[in-house]
Amino acid sequence: MEKKIRFAVLGAGKIAYRFAKSLSASGDCVLTAASGRNPEKISRFADEFHVGRRYVGHDALLADRDIDAVYLALPHGMHREWAVRAMNAGKAVLCEKPAAMNAQEMREIAEVSSERNILFMEAMKPRFVPAMEKILFHAERIGEIREISTSLCNEMPFNGTGTSGTYHTDPAQGGVLLDCGCYCASWLEQFCSGRPELKDVQSVFRNGVNYYTDALLQFGSVSARLECAFDRKKERNAVLRGSRGTIIVHELHRPVKFEVQISGQKTEYYEIPYEVDDFYGEISAFADSLKNGRTSNEKMTPEASVRTAEILDVIQSGMTGN
Repeated sequence: MEKKIRFAVLGAGKIAYRFAKSLSASGDCVLTAASGRNPEKISRFADEFHVGRRYVGHDALLADRDIDAVYLALPHGMHREWAVRAMNAGKAVLCEKPAAMNAQEMREIAEVSSERNILFMEAMKPRFVPAMEKILFHAERIGEIREISTSLCNEMPFNGTGTSGTYHTDPAQGGVLLDCGCYCASWLEQFCSGRPELKDVQSVFRNGVNYYTDALLQFGSVSARLECAFDRKKERNAVLRGSRGTIIVHELHRPVKFEVQISGQKTEYYEIPYEVDDFYGEISAFADSLKNGRTSNEKMTPEASVRTAEILDVIQSGMTGN
């Protein structure tokens, strides 16, 4: 029987629960340990998923030699530090998006991955869901891409002080541009080449937190839009317009449904369900890369993560707020 990959989770927030539930469906992996700052929080998480090794503090977990890989479920601003520490401790890293606060941090992560010859992968879910393979196939049918529009707008529940009570409204975590905009930027990175030129950006800030961003960019001959929000609801779509047709992807951050409109033909509708859930594809891809001794996964390489961060940096450079 092939040895299972022994996973640990750093941070026991809501997303760690979703990850652990999906991991339990994998025949290649087992959740071995968890760490955090709050003993009660870690105990609740570990009890639910029958995790034997519980650490108050991430350093103690990284010193555990019986761990092969870690899933970073920490707030954005902590990703670079703990990704680097984990790789220096010999652990492969699956890092929740966004992998870093900016491109320079991501370059540092990529450099350590290369130097240490250790797998690093950003958990950019859309690239690993079953629908993506078909979307890429149909992208060839619509001809040369001329325009891409991405929008991921959510209306978060806020308390009386105008905050969410989570890291999302902590000014140090980058606001909506990093939290939701990274998904949009990943679509642009996947279908556009070259460095973008920022044509215009509109943004809304409250108490130093970015709540809304609407950016227009130009990648050579391709026009692009990136819109994201914490304070309003809209259709959360990616629209790819080519010389021969259009693809509309619904729920761009976890796509299942999309439609293809080829000039002169009837619109084609597709619904391709997840295998298990929206986390499972990225877990399987990471596990496959680790088992085969690779230091990156072709669907989301460290270089792709660097370029996604560069797109966000370009937008950030034109934003003003308080």
